Amino acid sequence: MTNQAQHAEDQSEIMDRYVEQGESRAAKLGNRGPIAFDRSGKLSKHILDAYWETGFYVFEGLVEIEEIKLLRAEMADLLDRAPIDNGSKVDGKGRAAFGQEFARPVYQLVKPLSDPWGGTELLNGRHPIQMSQPKPKEGLPEKVVFIMSGMCQTMESGLRLYGHPDLLAIAASINGDDFVPYNDATFVKQPGVGGSVSWHQDGVTHWDSEQWDEGIHGFNFQVQLYPTSPKSCLWVVPGTHKLGRIDIKKRVEENPDRERLPDAVPLHCKPGDVTIVNRQALHCSFANTSSETRISLTFGFHRRSSILGAKGALAESADIIYDERRIHERSEVIGVAIDARSKFYPNEARYAYKPLIGEEESLVFNSENWHRVIKDYNLKDLSI
Repeated sequence: MTNQAQHAEDQSEIMDRYVEQGESRAAKLGNRGPIAFDRSGKLSKHILDAYWETGFYVFEGLVEIEEIKLLRAEMADLLDRAPIDNGSKVDGKGRAAFGQEFARPVYQLVKPLSDPWGGTELLNGRHPIQMSQPKPKEGLPEKVVFIMSGMCQTMESGLRLYGHPDLLAIAASINGDDFVPYNDATFVKQPGVGGSVSWHQDGVTHWDSEQWDEGIHGFNFQVQLYPTSPKSCLWVVPGTHKLGRIDIKKRVEENPDRERLPDAVPLHCKPGDVTIVNRQALHCSFANTSSETRISLTFGFHRRSSILGAKGALAESADIIYDERRIHERSEVIGVAIDARSKFYPNEARYAYKPLIGEEESLVFNSENWHRVIKDYNLKDLSI
C-alpha cells in the first residue's frame, strides 16, 4: 500500500515517530520565547539574532487570550456561513453563503486531507512535489474550508489584529520603519480533514536579483487561535532562507522518507503564540490527521525596496507594476487598522506607522473608510 492510499490512522502512526524527532531538534534552536524590545523600540538583539540564524521565531503569548477569544468567535461564525463548495452561493444550512459582496472569494475549499497545490503550476509553480494524501474516513463532506482571505474586511477583530502595535514593531525591526504590507490568508486545518501545503519557499521574484539577500522576500506572521500540535502546525527547515532557490523536488526525492525531511522542525504553539517565518525558508504543513483544530491567521510584510518597481506575482497579475500609488493605497489598511484598534483598546499604546504619519485624520476607522480603504483591499496586495 502506498502513502497516497494509506488511511489517516496509518499516517498518524508514521507521524508520531517523525514528530518526536522534530520536537527534539526544535528544542535545541533557542528561537522561541516572549517578545522583548530594546530601548529604541526595536526587537531585542537575541531575538533578531535567532530569527536571522534559523529563519523563524515563535513569540509565546504575544496576543492576549481575550483577544484570541474574539477572533475565535468571528472565525466560527465565518466557518458556519461558508459555501458548500467553491463558487457555491449557499452554505451548509441552505442560507446565502457569506462573502458574495467581495470581489475575491473569501473561501477556498478542498477535498479532505488533500494537497491542492503540490505538483501543479499554481502560484508560479512554487510547490513542485505533491504531499501524501491520506484516505479520509467515510461520511466526511466532499469539500472542506482550506483557506480564507480578507481578514481585515471579514472580521473587525481581524482588522484590529492588523494594527497590533507589537506585530507592527516586529515588522519595523526586520524590514525597516518604512515596511509595506504583503497579503493575508487564514489557514484552516480542521481535525481529520485539513489539507496539506507542499514543501515550498514563498518568494518567487528576487532569486536572481543582484540585491538578493536572506531577507529580500519579507516574512509572514501566523497568529494561532488554538493549540497547534506538531501534527497540524507548520514545519520549517532551519537556515534554508540563506540558501537561495532550493531544488525542492530533488531534496524530497533523494530523502528515503520522502516529504518527512530529516532536518525539519515543527512550529507547535499555544493559543496567542505568534510565529514569524522568513518567506525564503523551506516549509510545509502536513495533512491534519490529528484530533486538534489549527486556525492560523497569516499576514506578511516586506521591505519597501523589495516592492517598489516589482511586477505582480503569485495571485497578482504579472502586468502590474507596484508603484508608489499602489504601495500607498495598500498601506492605508495599516492606518485604518491602527485607528480601529486604538478605539477598541484605548489604554494600549498606539503604533505610529512612519509612512502614514500626518495622515491619521484621513484614515480613521469609520464607514466611509471601510468602503474606501478596507473593502476589497486584497485586490491591491503586494505579492513577490
